[in-house]
Amino acid sequence: MSAAQSNLSIQDEISAAILQVLRDAQAQLNCEIPTSLTLDRPKNRDHGDYATSIALALTKASGLAPRKIAEIIQAGLQARTDIAAVEIAGPGFVNITLAKSSQGGVIANILASGKKFGHGEKLTGVSINLEFISANPTGPLHLGHTRWAAVGDALGRVLSAAGAKVTREFYINDRGVQMDKFGASLQAAALGQPRPEDGYHGAYIDDLATEIVSISPDILKLSGEEQTFAFRDLGYRLQLAQQQGVLDKFGTHFDVWFSEKSLYDNNFFAHCQEVLKKKGHVYELDGAIWLRTTDFGDDKDRVMVKSDGSMAYFASDSAYYISKRERGFDICIYMLGADHHGYTGRLKALAACNGDDPEYNVDVLIGKMVKIMEGGEEVKLSKRAGTIITLEELVEKVGVDAARYTLIRYPVDTPMVMDVDILRSRTNENPVYYVQYAHARICAVLRNAADVGIKYGADLIHPELLVHERERELIGALGEFPRVVAGAAQLREPHRVARYVEELAGVYHRFYSDCRVLPLGDETPSELHSARATLCSATAQVIANGLELLGVSAPEKM
Repeated sequence: MSAAQSNLSIQDEISAAILQVLRDAQAQLNCEIPTSLTLDRPKNRDHGDYATSIALALTKASGLAPRKIAEIIQAGLQARTDIAAVEIAGPGFVNITLAKSSQGGVIANILASGKKFGHGEKLTGVSINLEFISANPTGPLHLGHTRWAAVGDALGRVLSAAGAKVTREFYINDRGVQMDKFGASLQAAALGQPRPEDGYHGAYIDDLATEIVSISPDILKLSGEEQTFAFRDLGYRLQLAQQQGVLDKFGTHFDVWFSEKSLYDNNFFAHCQEVLKKKGHVYELDGAIWLRTTDFGDDKDRVMVKSDGSMAYFASDSAYYISKRERGFDICIYMLGADHHGYTGRLKALAACNGDDPEYNVDVLIGKMVKIMEGGEEVKLSKRAGTIITLEELVEKVGVDAARYTLIRYPVDTPMVMDVDILRSRTNENPVYYVQYAHARICAVLRNAADVGIKYGADLIHPELLVHERERELIGALGEFPRVVAGAAQLREPHRVARYVEELAGVYHRFYSDCRVLPLGDETPSELHSARATLCSATAQVIANGLELLGVSAPEKM
């Protein structure tokens, strides 16, 4: 099957063909053949569409001259109809030029696949639990949560596009000391008393306390712990509903809202403890119950039940992981904040204690901090939360699309700075505007093409006419999209999709500048105009597909 008939990229298709040629020649090469190789795109288009240095890499192991290995590759690829030329350069570089029919096949595949172009099957049959945000239901979602709201949702979309069955899950921390402090803070605010020093502050606590009293005025007739618990429980429900509403408006939706309390219902934690005990990793020491995670690389064993009988935080961690596995998830992805940097080792050790493969069954992503700049200064405080900027406040400043796109376009393990002034601007400095404008520009071109009678579509590709360097560059970039999506899914890096659509927008803008799509004056529309309009249509589809994976709109007018 050619790349034109599948959702493999041309690069993947040709890489696979080269590897097969090498495997067929293994007796002659007398060395181990790699399982993968990367094709590069030469900066100089005269050197072809793709290049590989695999011949040089195999020289030492095979004992053959690199040009001899390159000749083996060249001969093995000669029969392929999707390749126009295979040339050997320098000491043994292999340069590959695609056939025009292959380039036309890329466009045809995009138009035939539509919204599904870029989707693949590498993760078909894999069930993934994607847990992200999981904020305490004790206050508004802040910038760190906002980053996960964008990145987590985009990662879920990318994994689904790669064929996985993805369940997006929000873990609700609805038990423990923080919830008690939350209740006491609300109670104090409602009664006009000083809040606990280690409690929750900010104007939102006053607002929430007022709302609670308005909904349930009899709460003021209660006293002591009964009143504290009542404020805690009603405040929790209201704050969680507020978080859910904000996330809905942000375009981030969850399949499961999982309560930490439920881990202790129906003796489930006792069941989990017994599961780990049977596998030989639970022991008692000084009246406490421990999990021997150091057997699997953790820096220390973890307490599950303290000597006073209360549950340690790791008790919930262990029960939650076993819950995920018993619910049938193959891979459990945890997206955690910068304050959880030590969690990777303990979660992987926990998986190993459960008899799982920690490198396959558990994936931990740790996010870094986000800063907001406005007017050249860092914006630190939220007007309502009394701490850092909230999700709602960020959206008020720049909008959903700009917030989502910008938060996604950086690797999550690097700190990032968002410049509000740039994100409000309608200039090429603003990356989301740059990409969305490219899509809107194409839509305008296609509207104008229709107005002057230019037809375009799958039967009007005319690849033999698309010979300009900018046309070849654009077709090559379009063909890379499936590989980018597959890589983003495999590496858990949705920022790759954002960077790709930015690059694609740049390639399109160069094409538009150098290749006239619409006729001038009294010029009669030609097959070349139709071919270029069809190429524009395919480009718009790929940009829209990329933005959809990011949860960002693709406007037709701007």
